[in-house]
Amino acid sequence: MSNAHVFYVPSTNLMGRGCLAKVGPFIKEFGFKKALVVTDKFLHKSGIDGKVLAVLDEIGVNYVVYDDVKPNPTTKNVYAGADLFKKNECDFLVSVGGGSPQDTAKAIGLYVTNGGDIRDYEGVNKTKNKSVPIVAVNTTAGTSSEFTINYVITDEERNVKMVMVDKNSLVTISVNDPELMVDKPAALTAATGMDALTHAIEAVVTPGSYTVTDATALAAIEIIFNYLPRAVKNGHDIEAREQMAYAMFLVGIAFNNAGLGMVHAMAHQLGGMYDLPHGVCNAMLLPIVERENAKRDPRKFRAIAKAAGIDVTGKTDEQCAEEVIEAIKALSREIGIPSKLSELGVDEVDLEKLANNALKDACAPGNPFQPTKEEVISMFKEIL
Repeated sequence: MSNAHVFYVPSTNLMGRGCLAKVGPFIKEFGFKKALVVTDKFLHKSGIDGKVLAVLDEIGVNYVVYDDVKPNPTTKNVYAGADLFKKNECDFLVSVGGGSPQDTAKAIGLYVTNGGDIRDYEGVNKTKNKSVPIVAVNTTAGTSSEFTINYVITDEERNVKMVMVDKNSLVTISVNDPELMVDKPAALTAATGMDALTHAIEAVVTPGSYTVTDATALAAIEIIFNYLPRAVKNGHDIEAREQMAYAMFLVGIAFNNAGLGMVHAMAHQLGGMYDLPHGVCNAMLLPIVERENAKRDPRKFRAIAKAAGIDVTGKTDEQCAEEVIEAIKALSREIGIPSKLSELGVDEVDLEKLANNALKDACAPGNPFQPTKEEVISMFKEIL
């Protein structure tokens, strides 16, 4: 029986305070001439992308900006960005933002080199050619999209978030400078932080986990429980921001190579149908799904409990799992995550469709057990 693993990671990764200023020579070394800068309206208007543009100006690299990316990016975003890339004869992409611009840039990069219909990329490793080079400048501590082979694009016709897991989407350079994260609103910080926690816990409990992914995911869990409340409470707490950036990087290593599970499979459907924040959906579903996972196999939850700062002395694996689930709920309450899907406009009439689509999601096979449609509906109902 083989115990071989494939490990994906970008070739060059800059992290820590002030690292954005160091990326210029790396870009110059690659010989890139003109960039399509992919971002959103908020980051462009607030001038955050301007800090990246200044780096390009300094090294004499031309660029054109595409700033129409939606919070849940769509196929239209991909096609529009790709058209702009080709019309302006760009030779690389620079993504600036959180998961939305990062996912969009990866989709654009693959579409430019592969063509066809972006909807055909849904699933695992559906493209033949590597993406055009991407310099991914991250501005939130949560998605790890700048670092992973996963990206998610909404198909507006079906109201479905398409999950793509594709080794050809791996970026060339990732940049995680916490100084770009200090002005993010508390709600966004909370949502992206809980996204990171979900990535970490799912990466531990999935059957695809192994020594390297466990080590990085558990280290991230410890950091998140210690520093996420601080980052939410005070967005200018640079130590908390930096630690969350490191946690997200560790998480990226973990789930990029171990996989995810039903929390993400279900959350993707809520985002696709209702255009809801992905991290919020994950946070609400995480304790529900993990409770069901623990019923089948609680062994992994002892390590998670230790990482979360829970004293496990004299406790059974089942008791550790219970305390982990309560700790997740307490953290969500502390940082202001909503408790009910109905507060976000989710209607019970849609639960069957949500469940059907969740079971088809690319993340679903990574769950420790495969629920029935009725079980998925029941989990949705618990937080409706």
